[in-house]
Amino acid sequence: MHSIQLSVWVVTLLVAVALIFDFMNGFHDAANSIATVVSTGVLKPYQAVAFASIFNVIAYFVFHLKVATAVGKGTIDPGIIDHYIVFGALVGAIGWNIVTWYYGIPSSSSHALIGGLVGSAIAKSGWHSLNVNGLIKTIAFIFLSPFLGFVFGSLFMLVVSWIFFRMRPSRVDRYFRRFQLVSASLYSLGHGGNDAQKTIGIIWMLLIATGASTITDSAPPTWVIAGCYMSMGLGTLFGGWRIVRTMGQRITRLKPVGGFCAETGGAVILFIASWLGIPVSTTHTITGAIVGVGATQKFSAVRWGIASNIIWAWIFTIPASAMFSAGSWWLGRKFL
Repeated sequence: MHSIQLSVWVVTLLVAVALIFDFMNGFHDAANSIATVVSTGVLKPYQAVAFASIFNVIAYFVFHLKVATAVGKGTIDPGIIDHYIVFGALVGAIGWNIVTWYYGIPSSSSHALIGGLVGSAIAKSGWHSLNVNGLIKTIAFIFLSPFLGFVFGSLFMLVVSWIFFRMRPSRVDRYFRRFQLVSASLYSLGHGGNDAQKTIGIIWMLLIATGASTITDSAPPTWVIAGCYMSMGLGTLFGGWRIVRTMGQRITRLKPVGGFCAETGGAVILFIASWLGIPVSTTHTITGAIVGVGATQKFSAVRWGIASNIIWAWIFTIPASAMFSAGSWWLGRKFL
């Protein structure tokens, strides 16, 4: 009886930690959805976070759970997963998110979670426990998602500039202040659809490992899905303002037309990735799109020094969160 009670207690604790990570994901990555719409003055900060959080939650009704399946089964060997692995992965990812939030660095919560799984798996079973094919796809998108964001942001900016080049700047600004509400809603929808599913995948892994669910189940329980989308929406509602300033103003100065192009280009990529079941970084995608918009207008408009610092943070995210996670796995073994 005691062991059953302990097991239920541990599972409940880990589900709570997973939802805290999901909240931190929304809090940390709020900048992805709102930085452009705040920096262009289209919405006030409190309006923007409420707007984005609503669409994070609406994503529950739009996207299938392909990304959740990819995270749950495509990163490490499912056979080694236990509550220590999940604890280490979540605590490692949360630790790295706190560090990058403190310094205002827009790193990827998604890759922090992937790094957390990698660190815990290696600590428990060594390198052979990794799903190499799944990790190669994830690592490839560290570079592909900002590149695609850059390309799509640039293309949208070029097309819009060509269509509206005869129109007075003041009129263009007036139109795109409205259009940006549409693009921001689409990006927030894509953000919720891709990122909330990563935590769904983690909790699903935990439930399968503890026998509360089975690997043959077609989907995780409804309460897991709803809880993760709600937690992400709440995190976005509280917004990480340090990162908003970096994304919205320090990389390049945006006008409503540039914000629209960056958000629309990023949203297209997130919708495609979620449809294909690829867990991409929403941070990398929107940062690449913002840089693409800035470079299209004027190459020197982009603060390349700040952009290069962000790229270094992206490169270090998986190994750094893996180290955090390996230490957390060891602590979990001692105290859980």
